[in-house]
Amino acid sequence: MFKIIYVSISLLSFQVFAQLTQFPFELKLVPTTLLDLPGLHSFASAELDGKWIIIGGRKDGIHARQPFNAFPASNNNDLIYVLDKANSQYWYASVNVLPNGLKEQLQSTNMNEVQVGDKLYISGGYGFSPTANDHITFPYLTEVNVSGLINSIVNGSDISPNFIQITDNRFALTGGNLGVIDSSFYLIGGHRFDGRYNPMGGPTFTQTYASSIRKFNVHQNNGTLEVTNYSELIDQVHLHRRDYNLLPMIYPNNEFGYLISAGVFQINADLPFLYPVEIHANNYLPRTDFNQYLSHYHSAKASFFDAASQQMHHVFFGGISQYQYQNGVLTSDANVPFVKTISRLSMTQNGQFEESVFPVEMPALTGSSAKFFLDSAIPDLGNEIIDLSQITGDSARIGFIVGGIKSMEANPFTVNNTGVTSAQATMYEVWLVRSETGKLPILANENLFSVEVFPNPSNGEMDMKFNCPYKAGVELFITNAEGKLVMEKYYDKQKTGVKQFRYNDDAPLAKGTYFFNFIFDDKFTRIVKLNIQ
Repeated sequence: MFKIIYVSISLLSFQVFAQLTQFPFELKLVPTTLLDLPGLHSFASAELDGKWIIIGGRKDGIHARQPFNAFPASNNNDLIYVLDKANSQYWYASVNVLPNGLKEQLQSTNMNEVQVGDKLYISGGYGFSPTANDHITFPYLTEVNVSGLINSIVNGSDISPNFIQITDNRFALTGGNLGVIDSSFYLIGGHRFDGRYNPMGGPTFTQTYASSIRKFNVHQNNGTLEVTNYSELIDQVHLHRRDYNLLPMIYPNNEFGYLISAGVFQINADLPFLYPVEIHANNYLPRTDFNQYLSHYHSAKASFFDAASQQMHHVFFGGISQYQYQNGVLTSDANVPFVKTISRLSMTQNGQFEESVFPVEMPALTGSSAKFFLDSAIPDLGNEIIDLSQITGDSARIGFIVGGIKSMEANPFTVNNTGVTSAQATMYEVWLVRSETGKLPILANENLFSVEVFPNPSNGEMDMKFNCPYKAGVELFITNAEGKLVMEKYYDKQKTGVKQFRYNDDAPLAKGTYFFNFIFDDKFTRIVKLNIQ
């Protein structure tokens, strides 16, 4: 059903100085509040008729490094909020009136969720389970009746009839994302994490990355949920991701799909991925021809499509990133700090990517694990995509940034000072301000690394040729046609220039199709598809 798209891409160096996309707007952020709503982050949400629902998440900042102090249940958000920003009102109800499975899941963090009309679907999430007497990733899929829940909370009536939950370990993931293409659901990435977080890798937890796209349908059947047409596509290199932004996409052929933007962690290093992955209805494509240098963790984001130019745009607000601009220079920090960066990732009408940075920054080190809610008056195309061609005025309020983690330091986790972080209580109005002079410089996207594996097809004996623009380490991860890792090799730092040598291993590859995934300098990835005969 699924297949990986393999594209041979020329690796000639290039540097882009001109802007190929059209986004004639600057951004303006205006702080605002909503009565005494507490700060929250990493929650699930839905929107209907101008009212927002917030479920779960946390009331503290980034999790502590000590296992005994990480993700305390006392800072779970155990209230479901309904917000009416236009009329400065909100209402809430406690999840503690619900059965144990619902009560526990709906106060967890980093649930996978997607809204489909009047239904919100939630899978997984991580938190303390009194039933298990441990921190777990919850093995549940839950359907929420959005309009019914709003009415129940506003009117103070029983909320329990608005939920249907089933137990299924295939949905025990956290930090991934749910999407819908046509009528099929896609549970993408994430990991199962059970036990207490431990920065030293101690025996307080077990962790398994999904490294997959799980496709399925959901139906109601006699008052319960039925999962049908389930299939799973595994890729232990390119889908080994969590805590990323899943972006809705209208591709150049007007096909709707998604884009995995960055995320963590690379299979070979505790660093973010620097390339996106296209998600289509029946296939996926790692775009290793492009490096995304900004905005690497889950953050508030807004998506736009311009039908006239057939261009797709995504704006990321703050968050956490390995790279940022400092005094006009793109700098890297392997500790992956909180940043104030507001960046834009765009796809041109011919499918090329373009990345730029706005001159305006976030007012503070915030935006991580926040949510962007569309203004109900803004024209949209569904799937949280703003119709850019319908914004004709000089300025427009497009939505609100709600919640997130705020930090007083760039690297509080690294220096074990997580107490300087908190859940963000200030909301921000987000405005587009038309500006013909607002064209942004485009990040140079140079890549001089290249690799060849030949002959192809091969009888198992083959040569490899590297072309390195500078001295760099090279790692090779070989996956089979099922996306499973079958071989890993490290080559000492290769000198500048071209080097050719014979591939050899004590355990030869069996006949079949393989993907040779080369990672240069923990930064550039190249894929070679090879057939062994």
